Amino acid sequence: MATSDTSNSSTERSSLPSGERHGALLSNAAAVMAVASAVEGTLGPKGLNSMLVDRYGEVTITNDGATILERMEVSHPAAQLVIATAQAQAREAGDGTTTATLLAAALVSEAVTHVRNGVPVIKLIEGMRAGMQDALDYCAAQALPLSGPDDPRLRQAALIAGRGEGEIADLTVAAARRLGVDRLREEGFRLADVVVAQQGAPTSLIDGLVLDRARLNRQMPRQVSPAVILLLDDALEPETVEPEALGTEAGFQRYLRLQDEFRQDLSRLTESGVNCVFVRRAIGDYAEELITAVGMLAVRRLSARDLTRLAETTGAHPLKRSALRKSPEELRPLLGRAEQVVEHEHWDHLQVLGGAGEPTATLLVGAATREVRQERQRIAEDAAAAVQAALVGGVLPGGGASELACARHVCEQRSRWPGMAAYGLDCVTEALKRPLAQMVANAGFNPLEKVEAAWAAQAQNGPALAVDCDTGQVADMLALEVVDAAPVKTQALGAALEIAEAILRINTILRQKPLDTSASSSEPI
Repeated sequence: MATSDTSNSSTERSSLPSGERHGALLSNAAAVMAVASAVEGTLGPKGLNSMLVDRYGEVTITNDGATILERMEVSHPAAQLVIATAQAQAREAGDGTTTATLLAAALVSEAVTHVRNGVPVIKLIEGMRAGMQDALDYCAAQALPLSGPDDPRLRQAALIAGRGEGEIADLTVAAARRLGVDRLREEGFRLADVVVAQQGAPTSLIDGLVLDRARLNRQMPRQVSPAVILLLDDALEPETVEPEALGTEAGFQRYLRLQDEFRQDLSRLTESGVNCVFVRRAIGDYAEELITAVGMLAVRRLSARDLTRLAETTGAHPLKRSALRKSPEELRPLLGRAEQVVEHEHWDHLQVLGGAGEPTATLLVGAATREVRQERQRIAEDAAAAVQAALVGGVLPGGGASELACARHVCEQRSRWPGMAAYGLDCVTEALKRPLAQMVANAGFNPLEKVEAAWAAQAQNGPALAVDCDTGQVADMLALEVVDAAPVKTQALGAALEIAEAILRINTILRQKPLDTSASSSEPI
């Protein structure tokens, strides 16, 4: 009887209209494609800007896909999933979020067509995995390694990622030379972190560290040279006494003793040669008065990132307040050193120059207004991410050529996958055409015509061919010096597959009831 019921249920489901049987998939696919439509117009050299307006009327104008996805308001869970994965792409590779989003939307769109024609989702996913792995292997084999920071293709990668800003591209490459390839290969180091934007400042490369901070007060020296630096991962103030205790004789005496001990601690700093103090937390009024009197430069409320960068640049050890009790002989090896620490007279930032630690450079990006400053910072960060990725993993032909070449390669592998999994490879093939098609459309040409022309040209003359968005003609991207960092490209392919697979695996959407934790907590143990 149970078998009969199951059979009847299956028959009833199969007789439902396609839209009802695949309601969750269609809803999620529509959300993914809506997200992609918000960023697709920004892709390529002819991409346009998007305007984001918040509830208070503040406006952000940008064509950076990561910024658009981060700030756009969405409510659909599938759209939120796309945005979260794209943001992970931005964190890992620093660029390629628009490409990853478009590829994911194309994969889902193609898959929906096949699912509605009766192809099982699990078979599509199997084929998509195989096809994307083929594409990733092909990218790895085609990547062109760079000889080092002086390789001319490195500047071209920075120029493409930096949206044609030649000055920023040049300074980004110069920063990479200053830091060295070994530093750029370090786990956890991001070249984009050396970018600092300042309204009104000239765009320049500074051979040192720039902090968006100012000295504690104007009575302190604006410049110390040479600088002996104390890094305090704590507050700089005496130990506190409870207000109630101050009303007693013992409490008041303890307060006086702590003040005196703190004065002695600061005297030991002076004896150690310290003339510059950077503090993670607050600097108390009493401490400010004492260090101002002896002519120290002090900065408070540094971020954890700034404290780490200072330690790397100057060779200082971040200390706790208890370390102030050390003798000058014990303290000196823990201090950092720099040729100069100076607060710029026109802009509220500090420069730490000639540090005794690891090589450091800062790309200072200037702009006329706050809105332009934010956009130029994003441009510089994209260029820096591309430079680092290119030095580590090489470059590929840009302009959509690499994705189209991957599509041709995956198409050639289709015969190895008999059965319905082959439709998954078809999804990958069609999705990989999408970046070039979108760039061509944004440039005002017919995407169907131009993509087919590039496809045929690659079959005859190699994988570097795509469409020149200025002329509409098929051209060699390497000859035009249009290159992308290979790790950014492969990261985008992986992120797109991750999004598409997560969306396709959702079979139903259910509203979850509120979890009642009170009942379980009241049960006897």
